[in-house]
Amino acid sequence: MIVVIGAGIVGLCAAYELAKRGAKVHVVEAGDSQASSSWMSAGMLAPFSHAESEEEEHFLTAALSVYQVFVKELHKRTGIDPYLRLDGIIEVASDEVTANRLRDRAQALVDRGIHAHWFEPDEAREIEPALGPEILLGASLIEDEGQIDSRHLGRAVRSACVDEGVILEERTGPVALETSADRVVGVRAGEKFLLAEKVVNAAGAWAGRLAGVPEHVRIPIVPVKAEMLALTMPQRLLKRPVSVDGVYVIPRTDGNVLIGETVANDGFERDVDAEAVEHLRAIAVRAMPVLSELTIGETWAALRPRSPNSRPFIGKTALDGYYVAAGHYRHGVLLAPTTALAIANVVEGSIA
Repeated sequence: MIVVIGAGIVGLCAAYELAKRGAKVHVVEAGDSQASSSWMSAGMLAPFSHAESEEEEHFLTAALSVYQVFVKELHKRTGIDPYLRLDGIIEVASDEVTANRLRDRAQALVDRGIHAHWFEPDEAREIEPALGPEILLGASLIEDEGQIDSRHLGRAVRSACVDEGVILEERTGPVALETSADRVVGVRAGEKFLLAEKVVNAAGAWAGRLAGVPEHVRIPIVPVKAEMLALTMPQRLLKRPVSVDGVYVIPRTDGNVLIGETVANDGFERDVDAEAVEHLRAIAVRAMPVLSELTIGETWAALRPRSPNSRPFIGKTALDGYYVAAGHYRHGVLLAPTTALAIANVVEGSIA
């Protein structure tokens, strides 16, 4: 049996892929899966906007390419639509330095065959009328990016797991790895012991603190708190996600507008900071004054798992039977299906 620790998007996708290949899979989650950072994320799919290097861009772009097939499979199997939309992300320039950067980036992407555009202020307001004139010096649009509703995605993957025979246990209490000599023997979840030949650590921000893991295979993961809010939108005011001064404003199909997100190194504390939320809202309203008329319907905070170089740990470890899929930081939702394929390949032994 394979035990996957963590029922966030990464853990559930890994469990689903392993089960499809014939494995007996048991997922254990110490808390509530719907409180995980991936379930609570903005669901941005932005390989060009978020990449910090050309190498990372290629990796993220390849991950995005699998999404349409993956989502179609989930939708067909479960009837749950994760609302994948790849119709672009707009980034607003609020100063000359940003305007020059975005203009140059758009041209560089066009030269490589990527569907990107630079719009002068009047043109930007034509495609997104909600944009106000106060800070708008222009905007870029990268068409080959978009979003997915992470909560609907989580529900779809969870349903697919159950349909495939995956056993899912949540709110188990403390989870710990059990080892003997140089290999894994199982997992202890609360008062229950699960015998396992292989264990996948997909515990997100807690992956580096998993009890029972020998020091020589412990991964360095730190939590980074991200806060968001949702405004209730009675009528559709935005067509696409808009980024301004590092803040995303994201229209959802359920009638809400998400605004996020903060970045705070507050350890494992997950209380929502009212001042941080108001700061997010103020930036969004300054860019799009019409948002000032909307009320806050929900606020939340989640912990993103970050590795020292902000790249995930994916693969086997020096401990026989112990695998990791953690440290995705900002890219957990985007990389989940690709990570699942990679982990399943490694666990099966098809990749050395």
